[in-house]
Amino acid sequence: MMDHQKIAVSEPISLLVRDIWIFEDTDTNGDTHLPFFADGYPGLLFQQTQNGLFIKPHQKLMPVSFLYGQTIQPITMELEGAYLLIVFRLFPFVFKSFFDVDPKTLNDECYDLETFQGIDIPSFNQELLRLETVALKIDAISEFLATLLKQKREKLDFKIKQVIERIIQTQGKENIRTIAERLHIHVRTLERRFMRETGLSPKQFAKIIQFQGSLEKLTVKDFQQMNEVVYAHGFADQSHFIKVFKTFTHQTPGAFQKGINEKN
Repeated sequence: MMDHQKIAVSEPISLLVRDIWIFEDTDTNGDTHLPFFADGYPGLLFQQTQNGLFIKPHQKLMPVSFLYGQTIQPITMELEGAYLLIVFRLFPFVFKSFFDVDPKTLNDECYDLETFQGIDIPSFNQELLRLETVALKIDAISEFLATLLKQKREKLDFKIKQVIERIIQTQGKENIRTIAERLHIHVRTLERRFMRETGLSPKQFAKIIQFQGSLEKLTVKDFQQMNEVVYAHGFADQSHFIKVFKTFTHQTPGAFQKGINEKN
């Protein structure tokens, strides 16, 4: 039976990591399909699987640990047999400074950590596979990120971190120009630096945060009528909401909700 949980992050890596997700299933005969949609956060994923992790529609068999960029188009992770996935969701201003990679090149793509020059990743992967508990594996990955933070903290763009925090706080509904004025930065400068550090424009990121809020509401069925979702998350009208929702899921909200009902 699949189990999943979300873990809060403590200092010092809370500067970098939004949260940690764990997906686990001990059924050696299981066949699992995990859909993922845009949420605004790139991440670091470690897998310990019986038969590997396959990502569709990219048709990729993934390495033991890898970075993934912004998931703009929907994907499905497919696994056969028992597995453990540990996902560190990263704030999106981290990639360029920490891993010397252009975040835009990782939109809907992945980066094999074995190509990273800052640490012996093959040995690191073997250590993670050897550790017996999930808690020990999380501690090891956290220590890896904490070490990078010590080395590269001065490269981080903290102004863009503030912009990201404001967009998240306002659920993507505040005008980007208003955010720029609030943080005393010219809007064009903000847009250029935001794209450089995250691989997205601030408007794209805000739209993803806006969409993700509506997705969560649909998933937990926290509404009576669809218009409640539309206006609670700042969409102009229902047609605008449907258009944005289809962009990130390739489904209408109604079809998505029907799929949830059928699974339950």
